[in-house]
Amino acid sequence: MTSPAPILITGAGQRVGLHCAQRLLDAQQPVIFSYRSERPGVQALRERGAIGVFADFSSEAGILAFISELKTHTDSLRAIIHNASTWAPETPGDEANAFIDMFSVHMLAPYLINLHCAELLRRSTPADIVHISDDVTRKGSRQHIAYCATKAGLDSLTLSFAAQYAPRIKVNGIAPAMVMFNDGDDAAYRAKVLAKSALGIEPGPEVIYQSVRYLLDNPYVTGTTLTVNGGRHVK
Repeated sequence: MTSPAPILITGAGQRVGLHCAQRLLDAQQPVIFSYRSERPGVQALRERGAIGVFADFSSEAGILAFISELKTHTDSLRAIIHNASTWAPETPGDEANAFIDMFSVHMLAPYLINLHCAELLRRSTPADIVHISDDVTRKGSRQHIAYCATKAGLDSLTLSFAAQYAPRIKVNGIAPAMVMFNDGDDAAYRAKVLAKSALGIEPGPEVIYQSVRYLLDNPYVTGTTLTVNGGRHVK
């Protein structure tokens, strides 16, 4: 029996990406993942048989180098999950660099990977692309304009690639609000964030994997972005 085509998940060395990669491996799904720095999660995935490929998505050259390396490991893909994300402070005098950094990771990397890996996806049936964006795009952000704009651009890529790649490849998005805190977040901050949603819980990364699973398994959904925000929009 031939093994299924692997799923590529970007930025899987920690947190939500790591959890989703682990859950895919639990389901006997081969995984290739990108990482930017060595972390315990990267080694944990390698030990389970996943293939890790270093990626620097901050430049066109880095993105294209990643794509070339990826193609040495597989000639087909079941899905691409664009989870890699970055956040750069938009400090006075350095706004352009922050915007370019986030544009490269949130938009240019998914754009080029989707274009250059389409033939790998077409060798799998079914085939999917999933863009993980952010609930902040729903209303904008006074504090994080560049971050929000580049994530909104990713939402736009979902629509455009869904139109271009139908019917062979489904293309969808997930727009999460906060799903897991950082270790250093204090009680006051946690209470403030939880109060923003109708459900008021820290759900953990499993809700993102459940959303990914839905998109992979449902044959009749494309060009859609799932809102996973605990009801922030009705609060």
